[in-house]
Amino acid sequence: MSSPVVVTILGKEYQVACPEEEKPALIASAQLLHDSMEKIRNTGKVVGLDRIAVMAALNIAHELIGFQNQGNSDPETTEKLLQMKDKVNAFLQEERQLDL
Repeated sequence: MSSPVVVTILGKEYQVACPEEEKPALIASAQLLHDSMEKIRNTGKVVGLDRIAVMAALNIAHELIGFQNQGNSDPETTEKLLQMKDKVNAFLQEERQLDL
């Protein structure tokens, strides 16, 4: 059963429907995205929330691909990382409500 979780990214709240067992991963994903976006915003080189979000998503995807290419991950870790990447991508595409 999904229930709403409110996450805050760069001062903006998003309500996300999420199964109970996935809430910790969702919260961790939102925090990772927030931290990445805040770091980009603080450089002052990228303006606009949508551009900051895209840059953050690209950076996270780049890190994921680099991690996969190192061959240091087991299949379970790779699957979890891919799920997190998919959730971040979905989060960026949806402004208000996500069903995970």
